[in-house]
Amino acid sequence: MNIHLIAVGGKMPDWVQKGYEEYAKRLPAECALCLTEISAGRRGKNADLARTLNDEAQRMLAAIPKAAIVVALEVDGRAWSTERLANQLQDWMNAGQDLALLIGGPDGLGDAARAKAVQCWSLSPLTLPHPLVRVIVAEQLYRAWSILRRHPYHRA
Repeated sequence: MNIHLIAVGGKMPDWVQKGYEEYAKRLPAECALCLTEISAGRRGKNADLARTLNDEAQRMLAAIPKAAIVVALEVDGRAWSTERLANQLQDWMNAGQDLALLIGGPDGLGDAARAKAVQCWSLSPLTLPHPLVRVIVAEQLYRAWSILRRHPYHRA
């Protein structure tokens, strides 16, 4: 299974790139993590935010691999413990399909992207900066995988 992290935004700070890459490279081929960056739409004083979110959503939808399970990362989604995420990761792996995780930009996900998701996952009730979400998701996926494989990384 390939896990496609489809995220709005590009040109991330070096610490974001390094953090994401550190955990992505630790994941084995059985659940390889791949990042697809969707350029953020124009934002500003007179920007049409609804149109911007819709444009971003359309580009996200185009990046989703055919037949992939789609999960939106949303503050209003369901919060999972790390152990629950490990069980969810096992279910996704057992499904035999790729997984697409959608991370919106500074204003969240467009309606079309949210509608495509079969699940909404919340990392926290806190509002997190979207660059940091990439690092957290990569680390939590690695931690979930380590639980499934009884790797010593997770020591709870």
